[in-house]
Amino acid sequence: MKGTARRRSYGVKGAPYDHPPTTPLERARSAPYVFLLPATILFALFFALPIGYALWLSLRKVRVSGLGLGSGARREVWAGLENYTDALSDSELLHGALRVLGYGCVVVPVMLGLALLFALMLDSEKVRLAPVTRLAIFLPYAIPGVVAALLWGFLYLPDVSPFYFVLDKLGMPQPDLLDGGPLYLALSNIAVWGGTGFNMIVIYTSLRAIPAEVYEAAKLDGATPRQIALRIKIPMVAPSLVLTFFFSIIATLQVFNEPTTLKPLTNSVSTTWSPLMKVYRDAFGEGDIHGAAAQAVIIAFATLLLSFGFLRAANRRQKQEAAR
Repeated sequence: MKGTARRRSYGVKGAPYDHPPTTPLERARSAPYVFLLPATILFALFFALPIGYALWLSLRKVRVSGLGLGSGARREVWAGLENYTDALSDSELLHGALRVLGYGCVVVPVMLGLALLFALMLDSEKVRLAPVTRLAIFLPYAIPGVVAALLWGFLYLPDVSPFYFVLDKLGMPQPDLLDGGPLYLALSNIAVWGGTGFNMIVIYTSLRAIPAEVYEAAKLDGATPRQIALRIKIPMVAPSLVLTFFFSIIATLQVFNEPTTLKPLTNSVSTTWSPLMKVYRDAFGEGDIHGAAAQAVIIAFATLLLSFGFLRAANRRQKQEAAR
């Protein structure tokens, strides 16, 4: 008979398979991809797509014909690497990067040093009220950066700060923390105050993961608490120190909230004080969205390069120490 329907016979050797059933092994292999799908979609929409769009904008520019009036007078054309060459030769971007470098030289060592010190103190056997102390150190991190910058900004202002009032009554000098060199200390203080708690929690968690047998063996050998901290605890939390240093570098290169919030309070903070502030000004203040995109790509590439170089150096050192 013409058009005889093909039989579906599953489990019979040699029988044709139109739609073979899914086995438990196949379902188990596809399960990770199903769970990763939402994260992949979010990553593509809110990370990969904006980066791709920024790259596209950085390779184009607006060409103005005549007086720039009328339809077609302003049109977007291909620019190639012109925006990148202009950004790399921009002295304001370079000066902003140097200011951020000086800012980071103050913030990163002080913040990580305090975080390590607090973590070691909380991990001590003689510490009291550890949960309360830990919460008090971590609490500034929970305050938004803009709010923290405003709070500290009013404490820096001579007219409203209670500290200046006390110094005036005591007849002591009243330094202007929002002008000149002290401005770096004022901005660094805000970052240290807000970021020490987070780094402390990371290091403290790593300390709590060290087996107690290690400490007991060190005590049997006659090691003092100071020797245990310097020769056991700090070397064993080195990966956490590398991680916190990595995060601190990224946060330093992306500093924006603190100087932007303090800018209305002082004339010492310009609109190009940090590289990201210059990107914001060029994009939304001057309307040069294409040049700003090129600057943003350069900042992102520099951040990636520094982070990758630091992680590679840290991994090489760990391998050398493990080989000894």
